[in-house]
Amino acid sequence: MPQNPYANPISHAETEDVLDTPKLFAIKIHNDDYTPMDFVVKLLMQVFRKDEGEARTLMLDVHEKGESIVGVYNYDIAATKKMQAERMSNAAGHPLRITMSEMMQ
Repeated sequence: MPQNPYANPISHAETEDVLDTPKLFAIKIHNDDYTPMDFVVKLLMQVFRKDEGEARTLMLDVHEKGESIVGVYNYDIAATKKMQAERMSNAAGHPLRITMSEMMQ
């Protein structure tokens, strides 16, 4: 009689895969003298899904400190959000500078 391949399950230790933690990327918005504060708040709410209070706090950080991290994401999401923010800014005629950099873990 053939042996049932499911009769002797493999132990968990033999099948455990080692997964690397994905790299994370920070998106920063940099201050300029041209982009209106209300536009930055709108961008933070639409692209980065911040509520109005958090968006205003981040906008003030950008204004007062020169730059602020507005989100941390895996590469694909960070690159997409950066592109969306740049397109929105360019379409509105604002020179807002948005950068993406790898976070050290």
